[in-house]
Amino acid sequence: MTPKAGPNIEADQKKARLVVYAKLTACMALWGGTWVSGRYVAQEMGPFPAAFLRFSSASLFLYLLSCRVGHGWPKPPRGAWGGVAFLGFTGVFLYNAMFFSGLALIPAARAAMIVACVPSAVALYSAVVLRAPTTALKALGIALSLLGVAVILSGGDPRTLFTHAANPGDLLILGCVVAWAAYSIGGGHVVRKITPLAAVTWSCLLGNAMLLPPALMTGLIPQALAASGLVWANLLFLGVGATGLAFLWYHDGIHALGAPRASIFINLVPVFATLLSTALLGETVGLALVAGGAMVLAGVVLANRPA
Repeated sequence: MTPKAGPNIEADQKKARLVVYAKLTACMALWGGTWVSGRYVAQEMGPFPAAFLRFSSASLFLYLLSCRVGHGWPKPPRGAWGGVAFLGFTGVFLYNAMFFSGLALIPAARAAMIVACVPSAVALYSAVVLRAPTTALKALGIALSLLGVAVILSGGDPRTLFTHAANPGDLLILGCVVAWAAYSIGGGHVVRKITPLAAVTWSCLLGNAMLLPPALMTGLIPQALAASGLVWANLLFLGVGATGLAFLWYHDGIHALGAPRASIFINLVPVFATLLSTALLGETVGLALVAGGAMVLAGVVLANRPA
């Protein structure tokens, strides 16, 4: 039995790694699917009612998960409330209001490729505002990623950005980039005081509370009553699957592989979004979107390579 112990342990470790890789890949597929579901819901429901209903199910799921994982309801310390409220405002309220508003106006694949530049936006903030050391390779990555977004927005000719009016849908999705970059930067400070799961749970709860007043004022109750079964299925997918379950799997990946290795998988999100939007929504993918998306993803990889 002893000679087999080594190979058996190695085989078990390999199997465990494969399970983690599968969870991370499935997580990215779920996140890619948010653009397709969001696009569908946005055609039939206003942005604030849709966002509120999405995060109602997400908050309930994360609350139950937090109680189970933490063996009780995790209450943030007094000094963490401001940070958690900031996460709820940027990552839940602002992001999702612009997410559903933008998806009502532009294709899902286009929106996903624009938002894919978030890591480069965070790197740019770190370099310019925080004065973080920036290598030539990282600067090249940031520039390449932003140029890729310009290619997508302009349809292949960035010069037209200076001669034509901006598409309102594009501006809303660019607002998503700013909101999520702020959420990511703020989250780094908050998780020093509370666990990532508690931070996400409380940000969902507080952000959803912020969404309630504008949701009620823009027709939450009549739109919820008139929503079709398919709309409700997509809202549940967005809340439970793409928010609650996907976060759990991503958290498992960070625990097993570390944040740098796990975060590499995020580059799969716009790929899945493009494949799913083509298959399920019948969207066409032009050369400008493919070329710009490739530039965005390549720039993200370069901008976030370890020194």
